[in-house]
Amino acid sequence: MNKTARIAVLCLVVAFVLSPALGFAQAHAPEFASAEEAALAAKNTAKSSFGYLGIGLGAGLAAIGGGLAIGILGSSVVNASARQPEMQGKLLTTMFIAAALIEGLALFALVVCILCLFM
Repeated sequence: MNKTARIAVLCLVVAFVLSPALGFAQAHAPEFASAEEAALAAKNTAKSSFGYLGIGLGAGLAAIGGGLAIGILGSSVVNASARQPEMQGKLLTTMFIAAALIEGLALFALVVCILCLFM
């Protein structure tokens, strides 16, 4: 693996390891009347912290997917323009339309993740 891939994997591992701990971190410890209430509160906190992790990962994957798709699209257009320079105008027009559609899809995925955060 190259250096960038190793850093990305390390960041994902750290996010998975630290997300439950960040969810349980509190400024002050609440007092509960019974152990059952405490267990229920801990369970709800764990659910919400993993929910935030899922939303963050979903938004990140949407952004990464959109970026990769546009990169592949740009690479293909450059290769096609190098092979047939007379088609460059039509290729660029098609590329911009496709890039806008890809960005719209990635933005839609990010909006869905943000909406899931507040519901």
